[in-house]
Amino acid sequence: RWVLVAQAVIWRFLMQIGMFLHKFASPRPAKPDFVRTFKTTVAEKKGEIKLHFYVPADWHKEIKGFAGGFDGRTWPVVVNFHGGGFTLGKATDDARWCETVVREVDAICVSVDYRLAPEHAFPTAVEDGADSILYLVAHAAELGIDVDRIAVSGFSAGANMCFTVPLRLEEELNDECAFGEDRRNSSNKGISIKVVVAWYPPVDYTRTREEKRSITPKIHQLPAMFTDLFDDSYLSPPTMDMSQPYLSPGVAPRHLLAGLPQEIMIFACEYDMLLDEAIKFTKRLREEVNKTVHYFLVEGAAHGFDKAPNPIRQPKEIKDHYSKACREMKRLL
Repeated sequence: RWVLVAQAVIWRFLMQIGMFLHKFASPRPAKPDFVRTFKTTVAEKKGEIKLHFYVPADWHKEIKGFAGGFDGRTWPVVVNFHGGGFTLGKATDDARWCETVVREVDAICVSVDYRLAPEHAFPTAVEDGADSILYLVAHAAELGIDVDRIAVSGFSAGANMCFTVPLRLEEELNDECAFGEDRRNSSNKGISIKVVVAWYPPVDYTRTREEKRSITPKIHQLPAMFTDLFDDSYLSPPTMDMSQPYLSPGVAPRHLLAGLPQEIMIFACEYDMLLDEAIKFTKRLREEVNKTVHYFLVEGAAHGFDKAPNPIRQPKEIKDHYSKACREMKRLL
């Protein structure tokens, strides 16, 4: 796997150049207000996770110091998972989205730097996502978070985590608490994620890349060198069961899907090899488990339409779709 690691390191460097150009376009997105680092507890392979916080202006006015917590209002929190095939990317890649959430939802947005493959293959990313939510709930008082108003958002691989993390979190809440108490008798037992906002999500790894490519014009397809790197890195061993619910929520059993949040937003791209599975997953959620799914098709867009490395300007439709998602979140939170 050292060859995969070397390839990933090179592509991570090149991707950050692209993201620099993406963020260079005016108006430039804000940087995180602060970062928290904590040690993992859920995953078998231990390590550290960084959480990047974007907070409303009033947050700074009301905080009385981390030691004493808040003496006033609390805010909803949107926990975000970045994209990159579980192999590339950083929490700050979604800075424009996080900034929009803070401004238009008046919420705290926390972008998670979960650990990446191939160094950390499946299911580490999902476990890190669950760990992050547990950490935020455990430290809600000092962070000004309203634990009754939690949403999750994500892009591409991160959108997959929008569905798999709540499932993993549900399992974790039934076991011994990682923070030193019996979670079965803990207030954490009541953690409830209210809203999911998934942007161009992969939800079915039982379908081969060839099947997925067959529905998308070649000009809009992700290059095979990327998808091969993603799959070889994250899906280890390659003989694993691709129908596992923490990997392929699109084919998860009905009783597990029933545990997902009631309100779900899915933004799918017209020219995306993942479009068909997003449509089928939407149908399952609506018809089999009666979820309220707000499905939006981004017409004329390819996968990752909102992350183009254009240093001159960002297309207006990106802001429009971000604002549409934020209006719905504000209503639901």
